[in-house]
Amino acid sequence: MTGAREPSPAIDLLATPIGTRVVVRYLIDDGRATDALGPLRSVNESHAVIDTKRGLESVPLDRVIAAKEVPPAPKPRPR
Repeated sequence: MTGAREPSPAIDLLATPIGTRVVVRYLIDDGRATDALGPLRSVNESHAVIDTKRGLESVPLDRVIAAKEVPPAPKPRPR
């Protein structure tokens, strides 16, 4: 074992095009994890901003434990 760490999942967010729909799992203050799902609105070396149903969420990249691109939301079904 070389002691090398796995690359941070947040690194992928830095390369993700703005507007891409993503899900980001990150740790909140009490140590539990939560998800942010929606289009990526901005990203820099410290935070990613995701446009969720609850509004814009600014996620600190150092708290991200998983992140991936997801397909577009399904269209509403007719009633």
